[in-house]
Amino acid sequence: MRILTFWDGLKKEDRGASAAIGNFDGVHLGHQAVIDIARTEAERLNAPLGILTFEPHPREFFAPTAPPFRLMNAETRANRLQKLRVERLYQLPFDAILAGLTPEQFVQDIIVDGLGLRHVVVGADFHFGKARAGTAQDLKTLGASLGFGVTIAALIAVAKGEVSSTAIRKALAEGRPADAAKMLGHWHRIDGEVFGGDQRGRDLGYPTANMSLNRLHPPKFGIYAVKVDVLTGPHKGSYDGAASVGVRPMFGENKPNLETFIFDFTGDLYGEHLSVAFVEYLRPEAKFDSLEALVRQMDADCARARDVLSSV
Repeated sequence: MRILTFWDGLKKEDRGASAAIGNFDGVHLGHQAVIDIARTEAERLNAPLGILTFEPHPREFFAPTAPPFRLMNAETRANRLQKLRVERLYQLPFDAILAGLTPEQFVQDIIVDGLGLRHVVVGADFHFGKARAGTAQDLKTLGASLGFGVTIAALIAVAKGEVSSTAIRKALAEGRPADAAKMLGHWHRIDGEVFGGDQRGRDLGYPTANMSLNRLHPPKFGIYAVKVDVLTGPHKGSYDGAASVGVRPMFGENKPNLETFIFDFTGDLYGEHLSVAFVEYLRPEAKFDSLEALVRQMDADCARARDVLSSV
């Protein structure tokens, strides 16, 4: 998959795609349905399958001080889209210039002149252009006049209602990763670089890979059974583990982060990129009377996580 940030100087083979448009936060079942329609059109037109999305997320641009809400950072989203065999990821910088385009300007400047898209697919609730003035139906009308096809995809529903990023955030905030996975069509993941920590876990016999939660909507704080993919470096591969999400109350005030202990693993992961999938919530964070009590609980957490993951 080619990730393209600007359209100036695009190669000929990067233009003319059939592309799904949206933020694709979570790449959930609804997003996948939109992508599948774009894939069908790409095959019909013998065109690349593309995604047109924005970075940062428009909500981050308009409300930079609002609480983090994203399910995925750009790296996680790109990794998931690659697994769906997307060929071109058009990741447009969302700035004041882009935000100020009218719906007509967005279509002419971005879709037609910039990327030369042959077909676009959007969800029924899609809005675009300054002040979100353009609707999916407006896009279809503009496409008919400017020479590209438009498909409007219906919203997807599951047993408990429509699939949405909002519903997935709620499930994760309540410690229900399996319910989130039903709407996502995959385990919720956090991807990122491993950074150096204070090595308390190593001192306790549980060395962890530390990752940032910056700009992400965090799952419920606590301990999880997780699947871990090491994406880079000499230890690339898939592993099982247990992870802590939160502020580590045993050790005072700390910035929230993700700490993952990988079972039966030895090696240095600093600077490597991991993808951590949340399988089951085990318990809340807690402050213990002693380090010995903490280690006993960690032993029990890992035993339970192994049991959970043995059947996944």
